[in-house]
Amino acid sequence: MSLTAITGPVEVAEKHILDSLSLLRTMGEARSVLDIGSGAGFPGVPLACVRPDLAITCCDSVTKKVAFVKAVGAELKLARLRGVVARAEGVPEREGLMRAGMVVSRALAEPETWLPLGKAYLEEGGTLLAMLGRDVEEERLRRVAAAAGLELVGLDSFELPFSRSARAVARFLRK
Repeated sequence: MSLTAITGPVEVAEKHILDSLSLLRTMGEARSVLDIGSGAGFPGVPLACVRPDLAITCCDSVTKKVAFVKAVGAELKLARLRGVVARAEGVPEREGLMRAGMVVSRALAEPETWLPLGKAYLEEGGTLLAMLGRDVEEERLRRVAAAAGLELVGLDSFELPFSRSARAVARFLRK
């Protein structure tokens, strides 16, 4: 279906599934998750598999990708996983998107763009996560967060186990 450029089984396992599950270390007490720009369902689908208690919405503007997420959800009986075709522009009510306790994006945009956009979808007291594929400057993230009315409360840097690719997950709260 040409949903992702990564197709080798080991690479898919590491760069999509393990990378997605890295959020478990930082997601806190969220009960609902909005995955913006989820593509083929990463990180939303792996999270739904290991955390069936979460209400997870995967949002993407590409219909075939959302159709895939819905098909996977039905096949795996992930009752609380939902797929929505929408372009996130910061107006959840108009876009048919929910506000969530945790909003996440995996390499959708640079923090300067992602933080103000993602904040629009947060419930009061919610957590915004930015999955970053490289080493990041903590001070830069603090400045960008402050400008967006958020506070950087955690930065989890790690390497993927096989490729040793650098990853980071930045966690933000509303000020």
